[in-house]
Amino acid sequence: MQRNEKLVHLTNRKRKGVKSVLQSRLLKKAKKGDEKAFCKLIEQEKIKLYKMAFLYMKNEDDALDVVQETVTKAFIPIKTLKGEGSFSTWITRILINTALETIRKNQNIVPINNQIIENEIANHHEERIDLVSAISQLEEKYKTVIILKYYQDLTVPVISEILQCPQGTVKSNLHRGIIELKKILTKGGVKYGEGN
Repeated sequence: MQRNEKLVHLTNRKRKGVKSVLQSRLLKKAKKGDEKAFCKLIEQEKIKLYKMAFLYMKNEDDALDVVQETVTKAFIPIKTLKGEGSFSTWITRILINTALETIRKNQNIVPINNQIIENEIANHHEERIDLVSAISQLEEKYKTVIILKYYQDLTVPVISEILQCPQGTVKSNLHRGIIELKKILTKGGVKYGEGN
């Protein structure tokens, strides 16, 4: 590495270290019931949480509801959180479970408005499917690992910790999920975006 690259690398490591120390202090305070500290921790995670919720819920209002419910569910039990570096993992796990629970509840709701039904039918017949739509068609176990890996940029060990499953399972679900995505994005032998 050249000198400038080393300085940038060391500066970035120093920033991460300072951020980690600050987050550790906030977490200790939040565990003791400090609402301001809890809010600051959530503030650090809010964009990541919203993006993940949006990928599950596919609309802004539902995504915001899931984030809000996640924060509510996390406030009291934060006192029982073990370890100081696991807040992000812990809150992400709560969000995933909340999103899946909300999706299951919403599946039991039957739309009455004919316009909604017609729009759904029209959406299924579109010639091109975007990536977010394709991901939403995956089984939950594949959707979750793909979102965590490629949208949240998490490593396999971190995903394994969030989902509380072996790393081998995460790797195989990633592999199978990508295969399923390719199938969804391929229509009649023509890959998405290549045909008319």
